[in-house]
Amino acid sequence: MSPHHSHKVAGIDPSVPPPAHTADPVAAASAPPPPPDAVVLDRLAGWVSDLTTLHELTERLARTTTLDSALHELLRAGAALVGARRGLVALEPADGLGPVTTIGLGLGRADLGHIETIPRGTASAGHLLDGLPAPHAPRPEVVHPDLASEEDLDPRHREVAARLGYAASYAVPLDPLGPSGTDAAPGTDAPGPIVPPAAPGPAEPVAPEPAGFHGGAPSPARPGTSGAECPGEAGRPASATTSGTGTGLGTPVPPGPSGAGVPGAGADVPGAGPGTPGAGGGVPGTGPGGPPRAAAAAPDTVGGVSRPGGATRTGDTAGPAGVTGVPGPAPAAGRGCATPGRLGGAVWLYDEPTQPVERQRHLLALYCRYAAEHLARLLELTRARAALATLRDGLLPARLPRTAGVRLAVRHRAARDGGGDWYDALPLPEGALGLAVGAVSGSGPSAVAAMGRLRASLRAYAVMEGEDPVAVLSDLELLLRLTEPARTATALFAYCEPELRRVVLAGAGHCPPLIIGEHRTEYVETSLSAPLGMLSCWEAPSVSIEPAPGETLLLYSDGLLHRAGDPMDRSFARLHAAAAGVPRALRHDPDAVVDHVLRTVLPDGGTAGDRTEDVVLLAAHFV
Repeated sequence: MSPHHSHKVAGIDPSVPPPAHTADPVAAASAPPPPPDAVVLDRLAGWVSDLTTLHELTERLARTTTLDSALHELLRAGAALVGARRGLVALEPADGLGPVTTIGLGLGRADLGHIETIPRGTASAGHLLDGLPAPHAPRPEVVHPDLASEEDLDPRHREVAARLGYAASYAVPLDPLGPSGTDAAPGTDAPGPIVPPAAPGPAEPVAPEPAGFHGGAPSPARPGTSGAECPGEAGRPASATTSGTGTGLGTPVPPGPSGAGVPGAGADVPGAGPGTPGAGGGVPGTGPGGPPRAAAAAPDTVGGVSRPGGATRTGDTAGPAGVTGVPGPAPAAGRGCATPGRLGGAVWLYDEPTQPVERQRHLLALYCRYAAEHLARLLELTRARAALATLRDGLLPARLPRTAGVRLAVRHRAARDGGGDWYDALPLPEGALGLAVGAVSGSGPSAVAAMGRLRASLRAYAVMEGEDPVAVLSDLELLLRLTEPARTATALFAYCEPELRRVVLAGAGHCPPLIIGEHRTEYVETSLSAPLGMLSCWEAPSVSIEPAPGETLLLYSDGLLHRAGDPMDRSFARLHAAAAGVPRALRHDPDAVVDHVLRTVLPDGGTAGDRTEDVVLLAAHFV
């Protein structure tokens, strides 16, 4: 048999033997193992990013000063945290004192109306507002990851979801004193996925604090722990952990020996006896032989930093915790302060079936904890301002009188904190009419009360001697000096006789009125006089004018000039230009006159509101 020959392949000579290696091939260099700290550094970078996000969002929320703006900011921030485009927040305080409102993000009024038709017991917001526990969930939240596949979903809920085009929803409550929604999983100390796991190995020994330590310089803290204290609660730690189990950061701490607590860095673990203070101030334990103290839930932390704005119910050991660089809540909504309970619920809607991941839920819970306390403070402020506005409106005329020969109109823009500007129009004997505008020094409830007393006194003096405005103001000055010597006031009183078209007026430190007509727009020349309460004996001459038919007498308060933001001479010129610029077609309507002047002098029409300055315009049009 002939020997077997290899088949020839183009370009390859099978007869050429493979090259012989003179040395072993160099082994491929294996990739160096990652440094042991790479994972830790990566996690720290994630925690820093999360803290930066929380810092920016809470700062934006802290800059809101009204309830409406805070609710809109809450919706925008929550949508950014959970990755949603639309949402709504339902404000319904549990104490029943209101206000009750619903605000949407990416939802119109008609969309909100459709959502309100969902039965309350099945809607996400209604479920939370009623305080019902979330079904099959360890947190106070309502999750619908796929509304189309839920068999037990209410038919109306399914219909509204299909109509509005959302396939999933995630809802959380707004409760300043309720649970945070980031409780740790059973058997773990970590409140969320962004908390570092416990390092294996024995716990580090902690040196006891020296005797007499009262929280001056904190003792060295272990890595990953926080010794920050709750603002406004001296002597309380920023966080507390389960009794004798750990620090809440995943690092185990052995239980304290009998009769003493184990000190911690920012959170003390109580033993059976008196607690030993830690870096953030000690929490005393129970006395010898006493009942053991109830275990406190581990705090929510982000990278070893306590979460912002936490507040627990009465009896819990964890107080409000602060985050460095994140604005913490004021003590007003914290422990020991009256709060309205659950404020409402927020719902975010998804276009596709999905749900937020654990990290997103954790960040949203931290943000909502602070947001709920901020809303509680704004709610208290809103209610106080509403009560003050009700008191002020009760002290001013409920309606203007109707008198033959003259038509009246008034505009009153109150300050947010309650100013002391007032007005009055009262019928007097013999068909006369009394007009008054004044201002009391100061602001707030005390100024509003003083304004009411001054106006009531002027009405009494006007009925008795209204035909002499100087006598009316003299008696008013004497009363103010005797009863309220620390307060001053300005006033302008006009005695009008519409049939004779004659007006006699006198002022006490008040701005001169304006006459607006087709042929003239000018200030009434009143004599200079001091405000009421500044001189031992006030007296000034009166001025008599005779308005022509079709002219308007405009009385106003100095708040109109102050809100303009210009020097007084420019403000007077601006007011004169506004009055002269009233269109001829509107000069016979006193309501149109005051509206035009108000919009011209104040671009916002006085609707924005100032903290201390009221605005009053009172117009009398003679026919």
